[in-house]
Amino acid sequence: MIEVSKAIELVEANSTKMSTKQISIHKALGYVLAEKVISPINMPPFRQSAMDGYAFTHSIRHQYDIIGTSQAGDHNNIKIKNTEAIRIFTGAFVPDDADTVVMQENVMANKNSILIAAMPEKFSNVRPKGEQIAKNDVVFEAGTLLSPAAIGFLAGLGITQVEVYKKPKVAILVTGNELVQPGKKLKKGKIFESNSIMLEAALQTIGIQKTKVYHVKDNLKATKKALKSILKKYDIVLISGGISVGDYDFVKEALLQNEVKELFYKINQKPGKPMFFGSKDETLVFALPGNPASSLTNFYIYVLPAIKNRIGFSEIHKTKLVRKLNSDIKNDTGKTLFLKAKYDETNVTVLGSQSSAMLNTFAAANSLLIVPQNIEEYKKGQLVTLLPID
Repeated sequence: MIEVSKAIELVEANSTKMSTKQISIHKALGYVLAEKVISPINMPPFRQSAMDGYAFTHSIRHQYDIIGTSQAGDHNNIKIKNTEAIRIFTGAFVPDDADTVVMQENVMANKNSILIAAMPEKFSNVRPKGEQIAKNDVVFEAGTLLSPAAIGFLAGLGITQVEVYKKPKVAILVTGNELVQPGKKLKKGKIFESNSIMLEAALQTIGIQKTKVYHVKDNLKATKKALKSILKKYDIVLISGGISVGDYDFVKEALLQNEVKELFYKINQKPGKPMFFGSKDETLVFALPGNPASSLTNFYIYVLPAIKNRIGFSEIHKTKLVRKLNSDIKNDTGKTLFLKAKYDETNVTVLGSQSSAMLNTFAAANSLLIVPQNIEEYKKGQLVTLLPID
């Protein structure tokens, strides 16, 4: 049995990055950049007006003659004397001879002239050339997740293609003779299968939209056959159940018979002790516990960082938080505990129903409270470490 810290190290060390590809920014949402992006232009590419108003050369004067108009899309570099102004609109080109824009709300105007009622400071309401970014500056570093805002920024710079890490193909293999698909009739001795749906949803939170779910009966031959095919097709394989030491748990044996290299089996933690992590060629295999809360706990701690590493995230672990504990905690297990908890700005509360079979508490939680294996007790009011899961 391995300690949590060592298990995390092994996952990090063995989750190598995917290969890369060029992709249109229209399809790049949720991908991670594989190389830095350099700006091909200044943004804005010319001095822009930040307001609807009037552009002029700043002086002690308050009255100016109107000699023209600049609207968005124009590039008329009107010559402006220090007694003159032009009507200008948001986003429009500011002529070289003007240095300030006064908001139209602060002006009394007629057809031929303006009187500035509230004089702005010099250079007000003029966006300098390259204010957002200068030509040849770095837009984004490699490892940047492409959000809607990031894609919009790239489009504004005229960039249409980016180099990103490919997303892994993920298979979920569900074991268990007792499982019935939601929507079907629930017979005695059966339960609805939820782990595959839960894991698919968890994968979607980091942009893994396409997964394939397989189901197999609890016998060695069927499990070995299913894995043989799956291991050839997928970059990451998640297995639900069948990894403990019961008479009908065949997953580990089937993996080894398929020449999957065992990197660790069983972790000194609660919940989620019975987990297998291994690899075959470039494929990573996580055999997760069948109990839903255990399965999801291990997904957050081990699977999620591995996938983030594979798809190129620069930071693969969520930033841990520290909060003040609302109640005492005892740990007489000698294991690292991951307790479903809910935190606010100051405090954290350990929720009830910590059973590995129960998701009701997980559904209400926004964090996992970490109790290290060498800590026997936390007292109310102590500071504790949390892994956010919201």
